[in-house]
Amino acid sequence: MTNDSQATILVTGGAGYVGAHACKALAARGYCPVVYDNLVYGHREAVKWGALEIGDIADRATLDAAIAKHRPAAVMHFSAFTYVGESVADPGKYYRNNVAGTLSLLEAMRDAGINRLIFSSTAATYGKPLGVPIPEEAVKAPINPYGHSKLIAEQMITDFAAAHELRAVALRYFNAAGADPDGEIGELHDPESHLIPLAMQAATGDGPPLTLFGDDYPTPDGTCIRDYIHVSDLADAHVRALEWLDDNAGAHAFNLSTGRGQSVREVLDAVADVAGKPVPHSIGPRRAGDPAELVSDPTKANRELGWTPQMSNLESIVATAWAWHRR
Repeated sequence: MTNDSQATILVTGGAGYVGAHACKALAARGYCPVVYDNLVYGHREAVKWGALEIGDIADRATLDAAIAKHRPAAVMHFSAFTYVGESVADPGKYYRNNVAGTLSLLEAMRDAGINRLIFSSTAATYGKPLGVPIPEEAVKAPINPYGHSKLIAEQMITDFAAAHELRAVALRYFNAAGADPDGEIGELHDPESHLIPLAMQAATGDGPPLTLFGDDYPTPDGTCIRDYIHVSDLADAHVRALEWLDDNAGAHAFNLSTGRGQSVREVLDAVADVAGKPVPHSIGPRRAGDPAELVSDPTKANRELGWTPQMSNLESIVATAWAWHRR
């Protein structure tokens, strides 16, 4: 699928954070993104680069109608619930949407003869890693229903690839962060659960003081270390993965990360630098299931997709997020 094909790409969940950035990247490469979103968590104003079809992936009649209308050549699938704590409290919601909804989409693709899929997966499929950096072949042992739901979806995709000649890539993100450098779109979750926007809200007084969940981890400063990846770099990887499928059959998985980690305190220091004031915070107890360090090995994506993050240093991530937050 060459980038001059003007092909239509159906982007489920394309009104959300990563999905909207992927739509911008698709349009920049000559594709025509069509967003399919129920707008439960997505934002109508984030749909700027193509048509919007409002519907749920579990609603086959509406989904089939959108596919028949736009005749997409491929699908990028971002439609998912992603709140870990909520998944523990209400697992049925997560299995119904993330698993049954993905099955609905796969069957709709099969019936329409669409044989290319890019799937938004997650580092949560690994659970607590046995070591870092984490390669794609590491043991998958999710510790919450959200991670389980994504891993089950990956398995379904693999099975559909074997049975129906689907070509698919699952992209396992680590910590998506930052905002579009042009300021057109950014992170807008309700409720917000991500560290960087919460720290910015605390620094500006738009939100309560931050709670650090534990400062006694076996890390250099006692706080958790995570692998932050700029959302625009994520979007670029999705388009590269789509084009990579031209020459690669079957189902595949790639980690999307930088291969290096930053601690929670390092993030707060970076936010304080752009805000010009410290981030008000207190120390709380550790959260159950939080590993001390989550850092991935992105070598496979670097090699196979020709993908190297361009904006994923902490300074660029925080600067673009700050510009978006101030708007």
